Amino acid sequence: MNGKTCIVTGGTSGIGEASARALAQHGADVAIVCRSRERGEATRGRIEAAVGRPCVRLFQADFERLEEVARVGEALARELPRVDVLLNNAGVTMLGRSETPDGYETTFAVNHLAPFLLTHRVLPRLLETPGARVVNVSSGAHRFARLDPDDLHSRRRYSTMRVYGASKLCNILFTNELARRLEGRDLRIWSLHPGAVATRLGANNGGIAKVLLPALALFFKTPEQGAATSIRLCSDPDLDAPNGTYFENEKPAKVSARARDADLARRLWIESERLVGLEPNAVWG
Repeated sequence: MNGKTCIVTGGTSGIGEASARALAQHGADVAIVCRSRERGEATRGRIEAAVGRPCVRLFQADFERLEEVARVGEALARELPRVDVLLNNAGVTMLGRSETPDGYETTFAVNHLAPFLLTHRVLPRLLETPGARVVNVSSGAHRFARLDPDDLHSRRRYSTMRVYGASKLCNILFTNELARRLEGRDLRIWSLHPGAVATRLGANNGGIAKVLLPALALFFKTPEQGAATSIRLCSDPDLDAPNGTYFENEKPAKVSARARDADLARRLWIESERLVGLEPNAVWG
């Protein structure tokens, strides 16, 4: 990956940091999108020490604020010399329902709307680069999820796993619809399940989460193990899977019937455009 530039969101811990470090070790320059400048600087220090060269740029944004997502997307598109890979890795899980400053349910906003908007902002640069890739980190939790297009913000009912699973279903639906809309373009578009990984995903929750998550982590993959599929999708030059393919354990895997629902994917896309303030039926490049 010498000479290539990869964007990694949520790259300051867990599989995001492991992915960013591996891509840098493969020769890429990495732009990490992070919420905390302090944690970003610490991560940059660890990666550059491991790689032995300056290779990390930091871009700061709070994914709960769509204005910041749009701003950082514009900065990435403007400042990076090229964009070969966008790894949409950042995510949250919330024990209780909360809303972002924009008035959207937090899990849906951070896990779906933020990468949806960021991808749109960066996409023109990706389309300039032959063989560029968009890689969306989803989850096997999508298989148990339902998505109500009339209640995307879970105002009628809320449970942590239901809402998290729905957001991961959104990741796959977004991947599939993006692939459909860009059919024939020289861009690879895939999604994946990293496995159950010991990460900071629930670190923004207090109380019982801080007790349970470390205990459950004993049964999880390490971040390095969980990052393996992301790394392959971002870097393997011989990977030749159809756009929209979903991967588990570095191999194509079957998704749920709901994840294959083309009408649901189109409805989600149209509503997502409205929620993030994009013009409908955007055409790129």
